[in-house]
Amino acid sequence: MLRIRRDDTVMVMAGKDKGKTGKVVRVMPKVNKAVIENINVVKKSVKKSDTYPQGGYVELEKPVALANLMLVDKKSNKPTRFSVKVLKDGNKERIALASKETI
Repeated sequence: MLRIRRDDTVMVMAGKDKGKTGKVVRVMPKVNKAVIENINVVKKSVKKSDTYPQGGYVELEKPVALANLMLVDKKSNKPTRFSVKVLKDGNKERIALASKETI
């Protein structure tokens, strides 16, 4: 089970964007990576095509390994570890260990 989901706010813990926070745009479970808004942005040259009629250089957001991400606690705006609690109706919820708040 993946613990990080789309629309979560995460902080990058390693790499060139260490310390930056962003919103998860897409999660790729087969390769254990996620694309985060305005994080790990690279410039790539592209040829003219239907999707890029101008051609030239395009800025793309590349995926980041899930191991390098931590969820951000809504209460303190700091990265936190979390646990998963199973409710009586069978649903699961994620709880930040620092503030005991539901993520």
